[in-house]
Amino acid sequence: MRIARYVADDGDPRYGIVELEQDAGGHPDSIAAISGDPLAGAVNYTGERVALDDVRLVSPVIPRSKVVAIGKNYAAHAAEFNSTVPTEPLTFLKPNTSVIGPGEPILYPPETENLHFEGELAIVIGRICRRVPAERAADVIFGYTIANDVTCRDLQAKDKQWSRAKGYDSFCPLGPWIVTNLGLDEVADLEISTTLNGEPRQSSTTSLMVYGIPRLIEFVTSFTTLLPGDVILTGTPEGVGPMLPGDSVSVTIEGIGTLTNPVVAED
Repeated sequence: MRIARYVADDGDPRYGIVELEQDAGGHPDSIAAISGDPLAGAVNYTGERVALDDVRLVSPVIPRSKVVAIGKNYAAHAAEFNSTVPTEPLTFLKPNTSVIGPGEPILYPPETENLHFEGELAIVIGRICRRVPAERAADVIFGYTIANDVTCRDLQAKDKQWSRAKGYDSFCPLGPWIVTNLGLDEVADLEISTTLNGEPRQSSTTSLMVYGIPRLIEFVTSFTTLLPGDVILTGTPEGVGPMLPGDSVSVTIEGIGTLTNPVVAED
C-alpha cells in the first residue's frame, strides 16, 4: 500500500491511498482519500477519489519529533571520502523543519559553495518504541519512503560536526509516498539510484548497507525513544556529488518510486 499526503485546490493536506498503472484495479494513477492520520489510528475510505495529476504531493510524513540519520553506512561511500566504516552505527539528527516533499525546492544557502545530494532509503516509525531488539524491528516499522540527505560538504568539514551542514530548512526531502507492504527481506535488497539533471550519479543496492535495518532500529532505540512518524535515514551509497541552483535531483528506489526536487538559490 502507498500512503501519500496531498493538497488539492490549495486546501489542507490530506492522506490517501495511491493506485498506479501497474496495480490491479480500475483506478490507475489516482488517490483514494482516507479520513484521519494513518500514523495516529484507524482510518477509513471517504469515497472520494482524485487523479494524481490534479493534486500536489507533499511530504508523506512530518516527523513528530526527529529525523535520525545514519552516516557512513555504505563502505564505498566512506571510502570515497577516505574514511573508514564505523565500528557501530554513526548517528546524527536532522530537525523536522528540514523536511520538504516531492517537487518542493531544495534551497541553496549563501553560506555554502559545495551542496551535495545523498539518496537514501528512509524508515518511517509506526509506534512509540524504546530498546527494540533487532528480531522485533519489523513490529515498529510503519513503512518506507525515499530521502535526500542534503549536505553542505564544506560546512561539514569546517564545523567538525554535522548539525548545521545537514540541518538547513529544505535539507530533508521525503517522498513521494510511504510504502507499507514491504517486508524486511525485500527491503534488504532494493536497487537505489540518484540522477542529476537526468544523468546517473549513484547506483547501488540496499544489500550493501554495513548495518541492516534491524540493527539500526536496535541501536537508535537504545538511546532515544522513537515516536510514530519519526524517520530513520539509513545512509547513502557512493557517488554523492555537488548540485547547483537550476539543477534537478531524483532519487529512485526499487519498489517505492522516485523523489524529485529542484535546486533553487535561497533569497
